[in-house]
Amino acid sequence: MTEHAAITVTVCTSCPMGLAGFADTLRDRLAADHKDVVVATRDCMSGCTRPSTVAVRSAGKTAYLFGDLTDADADLIDTFLRHYRDSATGDFDDARVLGDLRFKGIARIPG
Repeated sequence: MTEHAAITVTVCTSCPMGLAGFADTLRDRLAADHKDVVVATRDCMSGCTRPSTVAVRSAGKTAYLFGDLTDADADLIDTFLRHYRDSATGDFDDARVLGDLRFKGIARIPG
C-alpha cells in the first residue's frame, strides 16, 4: 500500500452543520476507509454567505473550501477524499466524479 500524506478535513463549528455535530458524523463515516484523514474543527471559517463549510487540505496539494453542506454530503465528501488522495496535486481533470459537491465549492487554494 502506498503511503499518503495526512489529509485534514476541517468543519466550521459556527455554521449550522458544525453546531449540529457534523464533525462527529464525518469522523464516524470516514473512520473505516480513511485512516489518513483527520477531522478537525474551527470556529468560523468566514464562509458565512454559504454556511456549513468544510475545508480539505494536505501538504503540497490544492486545498478546497466547500459550503452549503448538508448531512447528505457526507457520502460525497467520502468520494471526494478518495479522488483527492489519489491525485498528486489535489486537482481533478474532470470534476464530475465529485457529483453535486463540485457545485458547493467556494474556494480552491493552490498547494
